[in-house]
Amino acid sequence: MIADEQTHSLPEDDEGLAVVAAMAGYDDVPDFARALTETLGRVRHRYGDLFEQAPSLTSTVGSLVFTGDSDDPETLYTLGKLGYREPEKVTATVRGWHFGRYPAMRSATARERLTEFAPALIESLATTRSADAAFAAFDRFLARLPAGVQLFSLLSSNPGLLGLLATVMATAPRLADTVAQRPHVLDALIEPAFFGSVPGRKIVADRLALTLSQAESYEDVLDRARIFGQEQAFLIGVRVIAGTIGARAAGVAYATLAEVLVTALLEAAQREFEAAHGRMPGGDVAVLAMGKLGGREMTAASDLDLIFLYDFNEKASVSNGRRPLPGPQYFTRLTQRLLAALSAPTAEGTLYEVDFRLRPSGNSGPLATHVDAFAAYQAKDAWTWEHMALTRARAIAGGKRVMSKIDVVIAKALSRKREAKKTRADVLEMRAMIAAEKGGEGTWDLKQAPGGLVDIEFVAQYLQLVHGATHPGILSPETETALVNAASAGLLPAREAEILIPALRLYQALTQLLRLCVDGLFVPEEAPGGLLDLLARAGELPDFPTLDRHLQDTQAAVRASFERVIGKLDKD
Repeated sequence: MIADEQTHSLPEDDEGLAVVAAMAGYDDVPDFARALTETLGRVRHRYGDLFEQAPSLTSTVGSLVFTGDSDDPETLYTLGKLGYREPEKVTATVRGWHFGRYPAMRSATARERLTEFAPALIESLATTRSADAAFAAFDRFLARLPAGVQLFSLLSSNPGLLGLLATVMATAPRLADTVAQRPHVLDALIEPAFFGSVPGRKIVADRLALTLSQAESYEDVLDRARIFGQEQAFLIGVRVIAGTIGARAAGVAYATLAEVLVTALLEAAQREFEAAHGRMPGGDVAVLAMGKLGGREMTAASDLDLIFLYDFNEKASVSNGRRPLPGPQYFTRLTQRLLAALSAPTAEGTLYEVDFRLRPSGNSGPLATHVDAFAAYQAKDAWTWEHMALTRARAIAGGKRVMSKIDVVIAKALSRKREAKKTRADVLEMRAMIAAEKGGEGTWDLKQAPGGLVDIEFVAQYLQLVHGATHPGILSPETETALVNAASAGLLPAREAEILIPALRLYQALTQLLRLCVDGLFVPEEAPGGLLDLLARAGELPDFPTLDRHLQDTQAAVRASFERVIGKLDKD
């Protein structure tokens, strides 16, 4: 179930503001105030665009008649003028809808509602600059709907929502699939407050807790978690498509959702596991997030890079349940249970792909690691690249005692003194290895291209490793924050910050859209026109050709900055 966002009047006293900030999921009042100021402007602008100035439900460009057994010549002409390359296919498909071709149109009421908004639908799909593809996607969507009256009534009375749905159909198949499976997710989109901001962690956690409290079994918990995760990810994605939240806010929102789900499913898996194997005396566990989740820079397609750490009373030989297990085996089996809870497909689909390869010793090491062994590894045996990865690590779930230990381990590892020359050589070697292995498939391989996202991340990680001992205040799992901190401390020259930070924001904005809209590598020549327009808007440029040129210039500038800060790769 999706709860709509609620609006509140803001109290004038500081204490009241702190309470409201906490209700919205913010720990800090200034952060809350900045987010509120930013989002109020967006919501007024975008809500007006989407709903208050919505078009009429009748055709405004010519005849659109779909009755009878043969095509109306004027309708074919109108469709062609709108941009449909196969107007005969469109008319045949619409007649099939009217004849109850799909289950959603079996009732007379459903067909009446569909007839009411069909002209507006045809025009809305045409505005995406990918008319035929968008229409085909909408047809596939209808084919999967079990019933249509409620949804068709909603679209008939909210033409702006129809336009937004058309954009989704034309550009974001991932989101379109969610709508087809769960049409009720559209209900939230007609509330003005929805487009203001994403809910904070507490609100998301409370909603998930309510959903899971209704589960009748462990399997039901997994199903409900998947439904909740898919629906909430959809709502974040729609905000990205509509342009009402920025890339950084979207990354935080996706990460917050993942943290809440990991926390809830860890608790559920523990309860289920303890029912059979009991508890390990003095036992405690924690989940360490790495990569995009650790850096709060997730996208719609991000997997979860995790490390599972534990602690227990070494004097205890086995757990205290009816099927006791020794310590290491106990926590390995619990980790496997959590892994299945997060990634195994159920009747409601999948939740996340999970990667444990960043744990100590990689795939050759145990699935779960004792926190003391983790600390010893980071202090004595970890390679430079592993400490680079650790710059983006955060403990996100589990017992407070182990989470506190992890925080200490990370702080010590990142604030140790390093020999700058060796660190620079290690970082350059790692970057060269990645370039040799993964390369970069052109300008639009935003992550791996020379001067792409990886170069910026390496600069942020390098600066933290080299200067963490003398300037611990620069440390942050978020790439942008780390760069800003380094610039403020005078460790990153202003010239470089003025190149790297805007480039990072550009890459993240484009990546958020591409992960929603494209599976695999983005090829501009094969992309629908509507997606090109969305990308240009995300890059704050007038059109896609201008964006493409700007992206090439940006990558050249970033690579030059990388070389000035760290050095040239051997192959260069």
